[in-house]
Amino acid sequence: MTRATDLIAAERDRQMTEEGYDAEHDAGGHDGLALAAATYALPRRHHTPNAYLETHYSPAPPATWPWDPRVFKPDADRVRELVKAGALIAAAIDSLLAPVGEP
Repeated sequence: MTRATDLIAAERDRQMTEEGYDAEHDAGGHDGLALAAATYALPRRHHTPNAYLETHYSPAPPATWPWDPRVFKPDADRVRELVKAGALIAAAIDSLLAPVGEP
């Protein structure tokens, strides 16, 4: 594994153990999980010297966020947001691969 995949695996484990977002919770939710992953993966802050872009960063979820805005947890750390996105993609894949009738 690479450092990135280790970080993603650790985040997925945290989501399941600390947040309760296990396979049963995620069953059938692959589209929402993928949209949430995309939301975290999309840049919301442009890392440029452009003062306009820097001052118009919003912690509010974009229109792509599929769930209650209160569960959107943006992070100023770009790596952290990409790790969240990767873990959510893993959850979406697991949801698709779960046998029919099983979480």
